[in-house]
Amino acid sequence: MSGSHEVPRLPVADARAVRRGTWGLLTADGPAMVKIIALTCLASLAGLAGPWLLGRIVSGVEQGGITTEGVDRLAMTVLVVAVAQLVLTRYARAHSHRFGERALARLREEVVDRALALPAKVVEQVGTGDLVTRTSVDVDTVALTLRNAAPDVFIALVQVLFIFVAVFVLHPLLGLCALVGLPFVWWAGRWYLARARDAYLAQGAAASDVAEALNATAQGARTVEAFGLRESRVLHTDRTIDTTYRAARRTLFLRTVLFPVTGFAHTLPLALVLLVGGFAYLNGSVALGVVVASSLYMWQLVDPLDRALAWAEQLQRSGASFARVKGVGLVTDTTVPDSRQPADGRIEVSGVRYAYSGTHDVLDDVDLTVRPGERLAVVGSSGAGKSTLGKLMSGVGAPRTGSIEVGGVSVAALAAAGALGNRIVLITQEHHVFLGTLRENLTMAAPDAADGAMLAALAMVEADWAQELPDGLDTRLGVGGVQLDAAQAQQLTLARVQLADPHTLILDEATALLDPTTARHAERAMAAVRADRTVIAIAHRLQTAHDADRVAVMEDGRIVELGTHDELIAAQGSYAALWRSWNGQGG
Repeated sequence: MSGSHEVPRLPVADARAVRRGTWGLLTADGPAMVKIIALTCLASLAGLAGPWLLGRIVSGVEQGGITTEGVDRLAMTVLVVAVAQLVLTRYARAHSHRFGERALARLREEVVDRALALPAKVVEQVGTGDLVTRTSVDVDTVALTLRNAAPDVFIALVQVLFIFVAVFVLHPLLGLCALVGLPFVWWAGRWYLARARDAYLAQGAAASDVAEALNATAQGARTVEAFGLRESRVLHTDRTIDTTYRAARRTLFLRTVLFPVTGFAHTLPLALVLLVGGFAYLNGSVALGVVVASSLYMWQLVDPLDRALAWAEQLQRSGASFARVKGVGLVTDTTVPDSRQPADGRIEVSGVRYAYSGTHDVLDDVDLTVRPGERLAVVGSSGAGKSTLGKLMSGVGAPRTGSIEVGGVSVAALAAAGALGNRIVLITQEHHVFLGTLRENLTMAAPDAADGAMLAALAMVEADWAQELPDGLDTRLGVGGVQLDAAQAQQLTLARVQLADPHTLILDEATALLDPTTARHAERAMAAVRADRTVIAIAHRLQTAHDADRVAVMEDGRIVELGTHDELIAAQGSYAALWRSWNGQGG
């Protein structure tokens, strides 16, 4: 379509990486896997005993070589092995499900770690739809497989293998009859597998596009209404849903071929065993008990094959989802970690250029020095690059060219080494309350903080509400617990900052979304946290600039003016024009 463009997506792991990842999940819990295999094999062997014993009863009755007591003993043995198979299968499934839950827990932790390690530039490009779908829908799809599909299919395949061996042991001719359906299964499976991965990957990508379209429309609802974009957004959403529908039809078509063919393939051997076995019995070459036992084995084959086929779609869907999940980890930050200790808190920005996509720089050759203990205000019109500069100075991303250092060490390299959190902290308009207790929300900033330190930090930011919580620091916050309003959430954020004790704060309009009364309370709390620290304030309200030690004025990704408030007013340049406009003095 004219004017359309493809939304950037995270990469997808290839088949080799998926196999390697799957093997890693399976072998990470080796002893449990050995136990599962042993229990499954024992359960399958117990399942083979029943038909063989029934065959012996039939042969014994036919030949007259068995007494009533003998029949009773064999029948009782059939009952015992059936109970044994039930118990062994139960424990095999229980261990398989526990194994799956442990593997799923490791996978979830890996996904969270890799998602958090994604470079900010990549997250900006791909949007939320693809990442959210992979970390939720795709992980849930893999979870269903680990909990249910994998145990069922594994047990079913072991049973199928043992049944085929048992029929061959009874009689090779009947064993060959049992194999007659395998070419159909092989053809159908080969045809399906050659198409299923791409089809399910396309379905997953289409689901990501729908999530992205709905999320963008919901978040930008006011803009959509203001600019009359309702029809275009509805049309765009309809197109993404239509793509999802076509992708779902494609996978449905694959299943309508696979299931009927394989259903025929495991019914045909049973018919042949009865037919060929019947003729062989009439010719005297096969005992009736052997025919009965082989037929029962073929009947036993139906259930595990049905279970394996029922999960075939889930396994393919899970394989595609696993490829998408593993793809999150294929995006790596090229920044080399640096664990050196900065000499001081001096921040040096030298020749920095940065682009979110392509080569269009939003920062263009920026130079700036921030002295320890200084109050610096960064001002300029929207889109001038202020927030981008603040993010880079806080270690969220690395410049395309140039460098940003604190105490002679790269900020991005310190962030990559996990050594920046107690040095430079960025506070934005978003203040997140994590699901958990108040204590857990605070100790993430300082794991070794004592209760007294946490209470002192809350008191410093005027979080008096913390004293009224029913369980104190152990009160649960968020869903199912105490819900904090915007001001309380910001106070919690500031208390975290106080506990982390950074030497530099970067404030990106941290109170812009609060109402005036709440903002005044938040400003007082922030003033307490700012004390004795370097503060870089990205400001739209120029009163912040008036009170700063120096002001940096940005235009089109460059710093065009730098000096004190009085110096810049006297220079009658861009800052003076902004000041006059802000004070309503006109040109």
